[in-house]
Amino acid sequence: MRYQPISSQLFIRNRQRLLTMLQPYSLVILHSNDIMPTNADGTMGFRQNSDLFYLTGVDQEETMLVLCPDHPDEKFREVLFLRETSELIEIWEGHKLTKEEAEQTSGIPARQIYWTSQFETVFINMVFEAETIYLNSNEHTRNSSEVESRESRQIRQFRDRYPLHHLKRLAPLMHNLRAIKQPEEVELMREACRITEAGFRRLLNFVKPGVQEYEIEAELLHEFVRQRSRGFAYTPIIASGANACVLHYIANDQPCKDGDVILLDVAAEYANYNADLTRCLPVSGRFTPRQKDVYNAVLRVMNEAKKMLVSGNLWDEYHVEVGKVMESELIGLGLLKKHEVEAQDPAAPLYKKYFMHGTSHFLGLDVHDVGNKYRRFEPGMVFTCEPGIYIREEGLGIRLENNILITESGNIDLMATIPIEADEIEELMTNKQS
Repeated sequence: MRYQPISSQLFIRNRQRLLTMLQPYSLVILHSNDIMPTNADGTMGFRQNSDLFYLTGVDQEETMLVLCPDHPDEKFREVLFLRETSELIEIWEGHKLTKEEAEQTSGIPARQIYWTSQFETVFINMVFEAETIYLNSNEHTRNSSEVESRESRQIRQFRDRYPLHHLKRLAPLMHNLRAIKQPEEVELMREACRITEAGFRRLLNFVKPGVQEYEIEAELLHEFVRQRSRGFAYTPIIASGANACVLHYIANDQPCKDGDVILLDVAAEYANYNADLTRCLPVSGRFTPRQKDVYNAVLRVMNEAKKMLVSGNLWDEYHVEVGKVMESELIGLGLLKKHEVEAQDPAAPLYKKYFMHGTSHFLGLDVHDVGNKYRRFEPGMVFTCEPGIYIREEGLGIRLENNILITESGNIDLMATIPIEADEIEELMTNKQS
């Protein structure tokens, strides 16, 4: 892997924390993600199942973790299954983990690590010692995939083979655990933010009229990869001019014109952990007065929203309060009228015409990380903070986004060193262009 080794103590503790949440005589099964096909004999790049990585640190396909903490035989209380390598695999695909290497990564003793070909033989010694089986699935409100996952196949097959066991959902437990970042996780996210900052600063000397959006994408990818990142944490949005009013614009195929503002929603991943940054740059190096007014309005909303990302707040209440701040700014920009806002339907606030998405989401192993919106904010949670104003009739879209760690004494902006003030961005761009 490109990233530096992660201490196995993180994964040992993560498993221990999960075990405290299980019912007696339970068994937990987790699978790696499939390698997905493209066309002919092509495949997509492999991305490990986030829950499996969280509990093992193993970043390899065809991996399984089985936990059976109350098993009478200690060697069956946690078992890892790996893809067995061969000379042929080494020649065509490269190195695969040995049992000793997997022990060093996961903290699971090598004597409790088996090859996937041994799964049925070993599993039969575990499953009948358990009463409750925790199976995993991708429970996410934004998930709309029609592809059957390895986990989904496992659920179907398990029900057919062991119909008398009591099945429970693992996802709620994993969501509960993963919402609170451990210190090692925070450091990995800081590194993703640092790499992201390096990419962004590289652009300050690169963006100018005539540059293509895809050229900006290439500059970022170069910087991310050279600093041990796999690349973008998500498909980059590099939207110049009116393209910025398309929230998920990913074509990145247009020229950047003098007088336009570029909305950059781009960030790096590191060790499977993600950053999530949005900044806006004036192509010419200077904002127009109107552009700066809108930019500063968004920044003021962001600064107020950050103050609300503290322990004890609640997702829906937080977004209602951010909406009120946004209403005030939109009135100041002449986009809304005060009397119309006072008479609006609370269920359909007028600000949604110009700010139609949420202000924050969980961040971590997944960009839209798992977590429960009905759970009050707690220390260790990491959220994005990303208000925006999109004025389609003016061909102007401004969004600003940082990553915020909640602590017992307030919050910490993990992107505090990345330039965000309009005047600072102008100064950096014009000084480097001169």
